[in-house]
Formats: sequence, structure tokens, C-alpha cells
Amino acid sequence: MGEFLRVDGLRMEFGGLVAVKDVSFIVGEGEFVGLIGPNGCGKSTTFNCISGLLNQTAGKIEMFGEDVSELRPDQIQNLGMTRTFQHTRLWRRMTVVENLMVPPRKQFSPSLIKSLLKPRSRSAERKRLEEAYTILDQLEVPHMAHNLTSELSGGQSKLVDIGRSMMGDPRLLLLDEPVAGVAGPLAMKIFNNLRRIVDETGISVLIIEHNMDFILRQGVDRIIVMNEGGVLMQGTPDEVRANREVIEAYLGSSEKNEAEEE
Repeated sequence: MGEFLRVDGLRMEFGGLVAVKDVSFIVGEGEFVGLIGPNGCGKSTTFNCISGLLNQTAGKIEMFGEDVSELRPDQIQNLGMTRTFQHTRLWRRMTVVENLMVPPRKQFSPSLIKSLLKPRSRSAERKRLEEAYTILDQLEVPHMAHNLTSELSGGQSKLVDIGRSMMGDPRLLLLDEPVAGVAGPLAMKIFNNLRRIVDETGISVLIIEHNMDFILRQGVDRIIVMNEGGVLMQGTPDEVRANREVIEAYLGSSEKNEAEEE
């Protein structure tokens, strides 16, 4: 299995505040990996460094074997990485399928008019439309295709945001709390669909989740636990659940007592 993402010694300082300190981890090809920890532990800052929104203070980030530490967000995206944000940023006056049609990489030539006049551009647009409907099928929401996104619930908006991130055949998805504020059944459905998509397509997913009790039960391959800007541990869900330091720091006394009884 190849490496799609390698983070080595990542450090991010804001003035005198160290938000991320010496974070290192790997996401392999076709892996579904959770990044967990309490609010303020550095999860989103780590995402912002990986995706090029922040220039890290120190450390190295490699994606698909290429050093992306100094690349712009659009350059990183062109390599095959897409991401979502904790708060969805949909185009509210457009339909669901129109939202999915916008993000794919390298859609037009430098001249928009020339690209629209070329017959191949219409063929490419039909292909993108077919891809959009395929993704909506994968997420089990094809019935929403022609709804305005302003009409959607919070959970449905999260699904559309994930759908947008999947357009253009990305190889790596970074999803920032995609089920935050989503009702339990729909949150489980989102995770189940992501698990199936990873298994069927071989893409890699790195997903931030604040609710650790929830993600431990959602079938991810590995979990990276962050605390106070650093990595506390990495392992399978069972290993994380059994780790006494994680139990004491994050999962509370009830989980600790259960582990002791076992």
C-alpha cells in the first residue's frame, strides 16, 4: 500500500502560541482514518496546513510522494486532494447538482469563451453531469438533485458538501467534522457511505470528528488522537479504546470502568 499523505514534524505557531507541535502521521492508499481530539487541540489547524491555507512554521508535508509544504491550495488541489470545512459553504441560489458541477479541476482553458465554443467542452460538461448523478447515487440522495441548496437541512447540506469534494476523481479527501450537528441516523448513514466509497474506489479519507465515542464505532481503519497540539497516540479503534491514557483524557470514567472490567 502506497502513501497518499505523510506529515512529518508539523509545527504551527501564531505569535507566541504553539497550536500544532511536532505532529507526524501517514495516511495510506485506500485508508479511512479518523483524526480526533477535543476542541482547540489543533485538528483544523493541521488540516489547514495540509491543504495549504496556512504556511506551517516547521515540518514537511508530502502528498502522493511530492513535497507540498510550500504549495498554494489550488496547486495542492490539482494534485488530487479536496477538502471540506466544518461549516458548509454551498452556493445557496444553485441546485444540488449545479453545486457539484462547479468544483472539478481543470474544467476550462485560459479563455472561457473559447472553451465554451469548443464541442469538447460540451462533451466534458455532459461527463461531469453524469459523474454528479453517480456521486448523488453513491450518497443515496439522487432525489435532491434539483433542489436549491437553500432548501436543504443541515445534514443534507453536509451530504452535498461531501458530494462536491468527490467530484473530479480526487485521490485524497480531508473532511472536517462532516457530521457535526447532524442527527444520529443520518450521521451513521454518512459514515457508512464513506466506508463503502473508500472500499469501492480506493480513495483515502482523513476525517476530523469531535465526538470520539461516535467515531470509535464507525468502521474507520485507524485513528490519530490529538491533545494539546500534539499526537497522543495512533492505532485501530480497539487500540484507542483500550489505551488507558486516552480513556482517562477523553472517554470518561464510564469507559474507563468498562475497560477495567474487561
